[in-house]
Amino acid sequence: MFKRILLSTILLTSVLACTANADETAIKKTLLEKFPGAAIASITKTPYSGLYEVLIDGQIAYTDENAHYLFVGSVVDLKTRQNLTNERLDKLNAVKFDSLPFADAIKTVKGNGKRKLAIFSDPDCPYCRKLEQELTKVSNVTIYTFLYPIVSLHPDANANAKAIWCAPDRNKAWDDAMLRGVMPKNNGSCKNPVESNIALGNKYRVTGTPTLIFENGQRVPGMVPADKINEMLDAAGKEK
Repeated sequence: MFKRILLSTILLTSVLACTANADETAIKKTLLEKFPGAAIASITKTPYSGLYEVLIDGQIAYTDENAHYLFVGSVVDLKTRQNLTNERLDKLNAVKFDSLPFADAIKTVKGNGKRKLAIFSDPDCPYCRKLEQELTKVSNVTIYTFLYPIVSLHPDANANAKAIWCAPDRNKAWDDAMLRGVMPKNNGSCKNPVESNIALGNKYRVTGTPTLIFENGQRVPGMVPADKINEMLDAAGKEK
């Protein structure tokens, strides 16, 4: 009798799983018919209101089981005041910190270097320069800076990134460029990771600079003030 119940449970679970997968496949097919070429990374049924979460072009949208409607915006739990969409997006965008190719980054150790931070940064980005000013107020951290030129915004950024990497002292060249506005004078012809960094950023859907990645995998786009960076570094160290 117990075996029959167990077998029935397994079969029912399998059927439900297949049905869910079928629904998600059908929804994806319908959405692609309506939005040809859209980068739909995943479709997941949510625990609220029968909605399906659609990760499309790096953003979250919601649809019904028939894909008749598409909702763009945040779902907020009114009881807890939590923004469920933002929390979910943070989880989906999390980066496994230790998997980053640190050999392709400029490594800067400040103080005891115990805390860890990775940054995708463009040498011609004004907000990246503001961030570097803030980082002068942050100590006891190891910073890995991935040179990530966005040529569509800064035409000279690719050449400048390569020149910084090819300088005799990369750390000094980076500080000179970002804090003092002085670019190194070389042709950037040495072996460098700039193109592979661009591919890495594309893989993680890094669309702007600076983008900060903390040790717990949390990523934060944009310029962040020093006090907030310190707060997030401490929190990330506890969570890892």
